[in-house]
Amino acid sequence: MANISRLLGACLAFSSIALASPVPALITARQSNATISACPGYKASNVKTSSTGMTADLSLAGTACNAYGTDLTDLTLTVEYQTDQRLHVLIQDADNQVYQVPSSVFTRPGAESSSYSSEFELEFKYIVNPFSFSVTRRSNGDVLFDTSAASLIFESQYLRLRTKLPESPSLYGLGEHTDPFMLNTTNYTRTIWNRDAYTVPSGTNLYGDHPVYFDHRGANGTHGVFLLNSDGMNVIVDNIGGQYLEYNIIGGVFDFYFMAGPSPAGVAAQYSEVVGKSAMMPYWGFGFHQCRYGMQDVYEVAEVVANYSIANIPLETMWTDIDYMYLRWVFTLDPDRFPLHLMQELVSYLHTHQQHYVVMVDPAVAYQDYPAFNNGVSDDAFLKYANGSVYKGVVWPGVTAFPDWFAPGTQGYWDDEFDSFFDPTTGVDIDALWIDMNEASNFCVYPCTDPEGQAATMGDPPKPPPIRLGSPRPIPGFPADFQPLCKAEATFNVNASTFYGENILLLGSAVTLGSNDISNSVPLSANNYPIWSITVDMPASGTFTYQYVRAEPDGSYVYEQTNRTITTGPCNSTNSTQDTIRTTSPPTPSKIMRRDSLVAYGSPLDKRQSSSEPTGLPNRDLINPAYTITNAAGSLSNKTLDTDLTHYGGWKEYDTHNLYCAMMSETSRLAMLSRRPTVRPLVITRSTFAGSGRQVGHWLGDNVADWAHYLISIAGILEFGALFQVPMVGSDVCGYAGVTNELLCARWATLGAFSPFYRNHEGSGEPPHEFYRYPIVAEAARNAIATRYQLLDYFYTAFYDQNQTGVPSVQPMFFVYPEDSNANALQYQYFYGPAIMVAPVTVENSTTTEIYMPDDVFYDYYTHETVRGTGDMVTLTDIAYTTIPLYYKGGSIVALRANSANTTTELRKQDFSIVIAPGLDGTASGNLYLDDGDSIDQPATTYIDFSYHNNGKFVMTGDFGYDTGVLITSVVVLGGMGNGTSASGYGKAKRVETLVQTSIPLTKPTSMQVS
Repeated sequence: MANISRLLGACLAFSSIALASPVPALITARQSNATISACPGYKASNVKTSSTGMTADLSLAGTACNAYGTDLTDLTLTVEYQTDQRLHVLIQDADNQVYQVPSSVFTRPGAESSSYSSEFELEFKYIVNPFSFSVTRRSNGDVLFDTSAASLIFESQYLRLRTKLPESPSLYGLGEHTDPFMLNTTNYTRTIWNRDAYTVPSGTNLYGDHPVYFDHRGANGTHGVFLLNSDGMNVIVDNIGGQYLEYNIIGGVFDFYFMAGPSPAGVAAQYSEVVGKSAMMPYWGFGFHQCRYGMQDVYEVAEVVANYSIANIPLETMWTDIDYMYLRWVFTLDPDRFPLHLMQELVSYLHTHQQHYVVMVDPAVAYQDYPAFNNGVSDDAFLKYANGSVYKGVVWPGVTAFPDWFAPGTQGYWDDEFDSFFDPTTGVDIDALWIDMNEASNFCVYPCTDPEGQAATMGDPPKPPPIRLGSPRPIPGFPADFQPLCKAEATFNVNASTFYGENILLLGSAVTLGSNDISNSVPLSANNYPIWSITVDMPASGTFTYQYVRAEPDGSYVYEQTNRTITTGPCNSTNSTQDTIRTTSPPTPSKIMRRDSLVAYGSPLDKRQSSSEPTGLPNRDLINPAYTITNAAGSLSNKTLDTDLTHYGGWKEYDTHNLYCAMMSETSRLAMLSRRPTVRPLVITRSTFAGSGRQVGHWLGDNVADWAHYLISIAGILEFGALFQVPMVGSDVCGYAGVTNELLCARWATLGAFSPFYRNHEGSGEPPHEFYRYPIVAEAARNAIATRYQLLDYFYTAFYDQNQTGVPSVQPMFFVYPEDSNANALQYQYFYGPAIMVAPVTVENSTTTEIYMPDDVFYDYYTHETVRGTGDMVTLTDIAYTTIPLYYKGGSIVALRANSANTTTELRKQDFSIVIAPGLDGTASGNLYLDDGDSIDQPATTYIDFSYHNNGKFVMTGDFGYDTGVLITSVVVLGGMGNGTSASGYGKAKRVETLVQTSIPLTKPTSMQVS
């Protein structure tokens, strides 16, 4: 085995075995009985070293196996020692035609060192024939990566590379998934192919693509391996024939980055240097957020806001799902349910009360004659078929077009739509953005030859809810437009026999009956079948026509031949009807009105220039490649964009599918900056790619309101926050799908408060679960939010540190105790910031749970009692549903706000209290970052370093540029002088602490004796 570190700088090279061909060397004859085991691998030649690495040619070492494509005969190897802790290894085709992740989407890091040094921690070694390579840790000789486990395969549509692993390894990452945080290592396959994954089922591919793993080896160190490749893949971990990890990829190249650590946090920081540092979020973004899909109208949104205030539960930000849109058309408002003037009054109310507002924007644009679609066509911003017409899919609006984020006109198109629709004066002045369905999700079943028919069959767009004439109840604090109006109420009952899939609609002349517009008709309920019923608001003292319409499964309608009439009484009067439908099913053709097909828009694809970067080999099967990844949605194109579509620049959807989300994220972030150039955009996305944290945060998708998903959410937060560098992450608290219960929701309210992104959200059609709806949940939420807000600056500091250094703001237990093997598999206990250990209840419907207490000293967050851990599980009892166990880690100093507040604006006016939790050696340290909380370019900042010495001296130093106008009013030393340092065995010591009332400005260094 040759050692490159011994060759660097020497002018040594092997004899060339095969010269690169000027055209792609594809062996075209596929062997009918080829097997993977017959693949010959490659042999190295023409090895050249430099001051920073080496290059070599790799040529096929024998007869091609053509297992799932055609073997490429000639490859190149490039090895770069980029830093003393990072190694880059690239294996690609010699002719540079095989697709690679575009540099416009992912900025690759370069070498930071001009020459190799013997101090570099990673060593690259290789075997010439058959070619394999290994990566070794210099300091202890540990082999971190070794591809000699199986021959290298590099085909037109299949790549295989296997690395040996130690027995029973501790592996983490390879997301997105809801499998155990520490990955299974036997018969385990992780499929990476972004998809719309409702209920986030375990064992399947989910929304995001993060092909990075951490290999934790205790005292021998932790290292990370990142494969920059956006094609679909199966990553297999198994122990048959020896423990291994194997990549099986349907395209692209092997573009590896190895990170030496040796600490887990060190690997995370080094990974951030590859994928980019995470975006800094606005201070208010760490407040509590509320959303619910299925809001009937703007009155219901306002009522939720008011109810939080009445319940004295701090609400920082109100969100609205796609309910606000007209028939789910993006960049529109429903004029009857979410009219512009009321939306503007809602936003004004929120802003006046120091609160914020967010709405959802999906990528799919309704294929309709309206500005957002027409502007996209004019700007050549949509994906197209090969004939140049705009590609059609089906999403919530029905038939849709999809932005092509590669097209040069798309950013301007997206900016213009944002600038217009979200204009502070003429539109809806949102404060942040929520983007969804960007895997991209497409409801149409491949091959989607009839999108109009599929949309009609699926009922998209769905019928909007009944129109209400004003709020049904007074909404305290809101203006007159949000109060009850003069109106009547009518209950329509009709006897109608139907077949499965057929529904009954109410259509009439009143605005609440659709104004004779079938798209705005009112669906009736069949709860008392064959009687169909609905109660709706009606204008008072008027006469209106109406009829019942059969809605057929194919999207057609059967109308009655004559209208009926109803006369309403004065304000607050009620009416009812007892009707029998006048039509029968199935309908006769003369009574059916079908939806018109939409014309094709677009320009020829030949207007779209080719990219200068490698966009992929020709003549590939982009729909059904021979190697099949385990995509839970079925074929590659099913329920998403057709993988044979060509983006602007020649990029194939087959290769770039997993990038759609990242490109929408960046485009949307820039569009938000176009609106507000000086403030930090808060953008939350569902689908992500490696490096997405540079632009956006992530919520963990459409989970389920059950205990399993409560627990799963913890691992998801750790994966994105600590491993994937997407730290603004959280779950749908209390669950999205299904019916929650008050005990589950109470526990989740307390758990969610210790995720970076904290939002209560649920799906349409379920009983609402805002925190104020259950007394025990309301109490839990008030307690949790108060604690979260007092700790907000502490966590904001940790988040800022991750933005600057990559060290995670939330950390798994093994990050903090890397040499404690008991911590390796812990996935329900973690650190929120560097000093607060969160130990949630993990037993359903119980006030008893077990937690792990490492061999260290801790202090109960609430009682300040000293707790001496011994590396054992400990049983906690009598844990109220309104609290969550928290502990200060010994050796920490935490800056708390002395009081909580109802909004983050008021919170910033509160003084600080310093809590000192001495470690086993009697010392402690911590820090505090302060800024204006919103600006991209901060005019002034403060960063304070706190230290506490075992002689009782407290010191604060740092940079004091930002004047908060508040003080440190108390310093608390937990455990008393030296308390806890001599404790042996687990147990709680009597609460002993020293409290010093003080008045310390945050504008200069300070030193004082506190104990």
